[in-house]
Amino acid sequence: MRRSPIPGSAGTVRRMRLYPDPVLHAVDRPVGPGDGPPAGSVEDLYATMYAHDGVGLAACQVGVPLRLFVFDCPDDDERRHRGYVLNPRLVHTEGDTVSGFESCLSLPGLESVTPRADVAVVEGEDLRGEPLRIEGTGFFARCLQHECDHLDGVLYTDRLTGLRRRRALRAARRAPWNTAERQGR
Repeated sequence: MRRSPIPGSAGTVRRMRLYPDPVLHAVDRPVGPGDGPPAGSVEDLYATMYAHDGVGLAACQVGVPLRLFVFDCPDDDERRHRGYVLNPRLVHTEGDTVSGFESCLSLPGLESVTPRADVAVVEGEDLRGEPLRIEGTGFFARCLQHECDHLDGVLYTDRLTGLRRRRALRAARRAPWNTAERQGR
């Protein structure tokens, strides 16, 4: 029997920011005492992530420029990792660089093979300000690196090179959700 509420059940689904929205390329600021209680933001992020069938979501993707993300992501052994982190810092990566398919809720319907380290460690805080340390391998390590990148204004397409990058950006420009392209920008 579940004794705790389902993450996101008290949250509101927020509008997703889509490429090329400038907020996606901005460096986010740390969550501080003046930002009010972050629990509501965490709940909204969970609700939005689940509504869009994601495995991770950074606050900037819903227009909130704070260093905060949530995740509900399996690793390569199918173990589920669910949580959140305030003021995360990617403190360590190691292992082989693995090229695997990666996608993003801010670039819906697109994916590209993207290189990432096979092991990642993120440190940050919980809602009470207590330290958190999250270690991931495989797909979960990819998720942690992807979400930390968002907080630094980096999309997975920024990690691509050459033809792969040109193809991904062309697909993003031509995507039906790209309002900048539809408005001739």
